[in-house]
Order: sequence, then C-alpha cells, then structure tokens
Amino acid sequence: MFILLVANALQPAITGPDTSLGAGFILIATLVGMNFLVGKLDNLPRFHRLFTPAPAVIMRDGKYLIEVMRREGVDQEEAETAIREHGIADPKEVQLAVLEPDGTISVVPAGTVMQKGKHRIRYHHRSG
Repeated sequence: MFILLVANALQPAITGPDTSLGAGFILIATLVGMNFLVGKLDNLPRFHRLFTPAPAVIMRDGKYLIEVMRREGVDQEEAETAIREHGIADPKEVQLAVLEPDGTISVVPAGTVMQKGKHRIRYHHRSG
C-alpha cells in the first residue's frame, strides 16, 4: 500500500510541469519519514487504540445482530462465508461471531465454553 502511495504522489512530479528531481526526492523522504513515525507511534498503546477499532459482535446465539452488521459494513453473506470456513453448516449452530479489528470474522460454535480474559493481548509483528 505504501508503494502505491509513493507512486501516486510522484506521478505529478514526473509527468507534470515541474519535473525536478529534487521535488520528487523531498516527497519520497517526507512519505518515508511519516510512515516511520506512524509505525513508531503505533507501538504506543494509547495511539494504537485511537486508530484500531474494537472487535464487534455480529452474531450471538445463532442470531444476526443486523444493526451492528450494518454499522460495521458486514453483510449476511460475508458472515455466512466465515461460518462455513469455520466448518459450521448452519448459522443456528453459532454461539458467537466477532468481526476482528483486522477484518476477519472469528466464530465460536454453539456448546463451546468461553472464558473471559482479564487482559487484552496485542501481538507485535516485527519485520526484519
């Protein structure tokens, strides 16, 4: 995604009336610097919470929560696809379906014992 942003931002510098190399380099340096800064700030829990949505329950006890699904932009077909991907044939066999912050849908089959955790766990993916 970042590469597309850089390419899109550089297009006017390359094809427009101002074809100076310096302007292109300044633009690239600015975008790379901002990307680095946002990446570092995202490691701070308070900053991360500002931009990461909370998980949303979209199904409970086999019933779709239509208002939540509408607010989150999830349609019934997407939820049913996720249910099938979890090996459940009938939506009535779902105890809980949750739209996760990364856009995936987690499904808990009916009859599963769930335990509440005291702490929210966040995994950091380190590149390098």
